[in-house]
Amino acid sequence: MASTTTTGEEQKIDWQGASEPFKASYGKLMMWYFLVSDAFTFAGFLIAYGALRFSVPTWPVPDFVFSSLPGGIHHKPLIFVTIMTFVLLASSYTMVRAVQEGQQENKNGVVKWMFFTIIGGLIFLGCQAWEWNTLINGENMTIRINPFGTHTEAGVYQEGDGHDIVKGTTFEAGDSYIIHKHDGEWAPLKYNVIEGGKETDVVKEQKFGPKAFGALFFFITGFHGFHVLSGVAFLLIIMLNSATGLYEKRKNKYEMVEKIGLYWHFVDLVWVFVFLLFYLL
Repeated sequence: MASTTTTGEEQKIDWQGASEPFKASYGKLMMWYFLVSDAFTFAGFLIAYGALRFSVPTWPVPDFVFSSLPGGIHHKPLIFVTIMTFVLLASSYTMVRAVQEGQQENKNGVVKWMFFTIIGGLIFLGCQAWEWNTLINGENMTIRINPFGTHTEAGVYQEGDGHDIVKGTTFEAGDSYIIHKHDGEWAPLKYNVIEGGKETDVVKEQKFGPKAFGALFFFITGFHGFHVLSGVAFLLIIMLNSATGLYEKRKNKYEMVEKIGLYWHFVDLVWVFVFLLFYLL
């Protein structure tokens, strides 16, 4: 029977410690642990949104809710959020370039591309601030009140005893609506009804849309926006440290830049799922 022996020198190598598991440093491993746990958090929020989205027949239609552009332009669905998404994904590219320059020990290249990444993050935050301001101050949507909705539940208008009147309106089943404020008061919805060949206006109180829509939108997009804001702050600090030559002295190929790059790519990836659920479904 063959036997193996281990020399003292081999034992010393096996047990000396300080080896890197998975060929990754301690800092990178801790960043991965954080990102995995954060991914579970976002997954829980998005799954909850999806469950409500497909269980409430009167859920607002994204093409109707998110259809405004700066300058008073309306009825242009998804254009603005597409611009936001492009900017964020472009910042992911500039982050890749910063990491590549760090691996080449090029301090000026790291600073330049990190600066472009910060600009992209700030533009995205500015776009999100405009969108929130439009929904809150322009459309009066809050975490408690949602003026957006649709007219149907299982293909039938939600108007209680007014079904016989609403059947002749110019609206069709499934159309979206929004309730506006006039002089600080919620205005009733005016229907154009055709009866006996004559058009008449019928004023009816319109129900608000599902309250959960506004609450979930502001919470989830705000939670993601907080991640972007935190990322911009860390990017700024690391960029300044890179400019002073701090990481150049460590001779570790700007590992800190690589770690913040992992975080930034994660934030971009999460936005893809937020974009899918809130703006496309």
